[in-house]
Amino acid sequence: MELNRIEDILEKYFQGETSIAEENQLKEYFSSPNVAQHLEQYKPIFGYFSQVKQQKSTQELPLKTKKRNVAWISIAASVVVLLGIGTYLYVSDQNTTPVVAQSELGTYDNPEEALAATQKALALLSNNVNVGIGSVQYIKEYQQSKNKIFKQ
Repeated sequence: MELNRIEDILEKYFQGETSIAEENQLKEYFSSPNVAQHLEQYKPIFGYFSQVKQQKSTQELPLKTKKRNVAWISIAASVVVLLGIGTYLYVSDQNTTPVVAQSELGTYDNPEEALAATQKALALLSNNVNVGIGSVQYIKEYQQSKNKIFKQ
């Protein structure tokens, strides 16, 4: 009866369906001296586990630790920060206009110059508005032709 149970557990073992307790039963069976003749071929497999379990490694493994040179990393980080600050200051200086020009913006001493500048600004605005009105005319024509086609 025990031999049939061992054969069933052995088949389950090779299919990968055994539990830890069943694997321990196989190890005990194959480490004992009374193994069935037709199962002798599996004895080295389970004997190997018990032999390896008893072996101890005496070899020392050198552990290499990586030493990072903190000085070089800090220097590189400082250079990156300085470049960032310098770039920011350079770009922000180009975007600012002088204070003198801001205080004189939009003020004229001569009324004729003020009239000419105002007419120029209004002409530019008028041209842009006229472009928009032309687009609206196209939309109106589209609506009329659509109404004719669909008879609305």
